[in-house]
Amino acid sequence: MTINCNGKLISLIKPKVMGILNVTPDSFFDGGKYKDNASILQQVEKMLSNGATFIDIGAYSTRPGALEVNEHTELERIVPIATLILKEFPEALLSIDTFRSNVAKECVSRGASIINDISAGLQDKEMLNTVAKLNVPYIMMHMKGTPQNMQQQTDYNDVFKELLSFFSERLSTAKSLGIKDIIIDPGFGFAKNLKQNYELLRQLEMMSFIEHPLLAGISRKSMIYKVIETTPDYALNGTTALHMVCLQKGAKILRAHDVKEAMECVKLYEQLNA
Repeated sequence: MTINCNGKLISLIKPKVMGILNVTPDSFFDGGKYKDNASILQQVEKMLSNGATFIDIGAYSTRPGALEVNEHTELERIVPIATLILKEFPEALLSIDTFRSNVAKECVSRGASIINDISAGLQDKEMLNTVAKLNVPYIMMHMKGTPQNMQQQTDYNDVFKELLSFFSERLSTAKSLGIKDIIIDPGFGFAKNLKQNYELLRQLEMMSFIEHPLLAGISRKSMIYKVIETTPDYALNGTTALHMVCLQKGAKILRAHDVKEAMECVKLYEQLNA
C-alpha cells in the first residue's frame, strides 16, 4: 500500500500523520493564527519535527456555514505559502486542500505532492482531469452540497450504504481518467449530524471493502467537543481518544492539528499490534 509523491514512494502500511495548516482567517480552530511567514514556517517545522509525513495547506475554510471565497483570493493566499514552505523545506510533502482545479494546478507546478478535495471532483468538473494530468495522489472526500449548505443535507436512509455507493461511483470515474493513487475520506462532519458521525465511526472498518487507503479527519471537530461539552480549544484529549478508534478500524492517515499527540497515538497503536 504505497502512494507516489513527487517520485518518492510512501508506504501506508504503517499509519501516517498529516499535519493541518490553515491559512484562512475563519477556520473553526486555528483561523487567523498563521498569518505571517515566520509563524507559518515555525508551525511547519514543528509539525515535521514531531513526525508529520504530510502537511495539508488550506486557504478556504470549509467549516459549516463558512463564507464563500473566490478563486482569486484562494490563489493569492495559498500559492505564496506553498512556495515559501517548499523553499524552506524542499523535502516536505505538501497536500493542497482545494476543490478547484486551477488551485491544484498552480500548487503542483510549484512542487506540491497531493490534492485533497472535499468534493471528490463534484464542485469543479475539471478537477479529476487535472489531477490525472498532474499524476499526483488524490484524496476524495464524501460531502453533500457545499460548506455553506451541507448541514441542511443530512437526510440518509443509511449513511454508510450511501457512502459506499458514492465512493463506488467517484472511484470508477477517477480511475477511468487515469488517476492511480487515491485515498478516501468519509468526511466526518460534512453533511452529517452528530449521530451519523458516530454511526459512521462505529462501522469504519467496513470501508476496507473499498480497497483504498483511508484518511480520518476528526481533529477537534464538533462531533468531539459537543459530546464532551467543551470547545475546539479543549478537544485534544477527545481527539486522541477517537484517533485510536480510527486506527483500530483501519485508518492509514490521521489528519490532525496536533501532530505530536497523533504520532504518539500511532506509536501506541503499533505497539499494541506488534
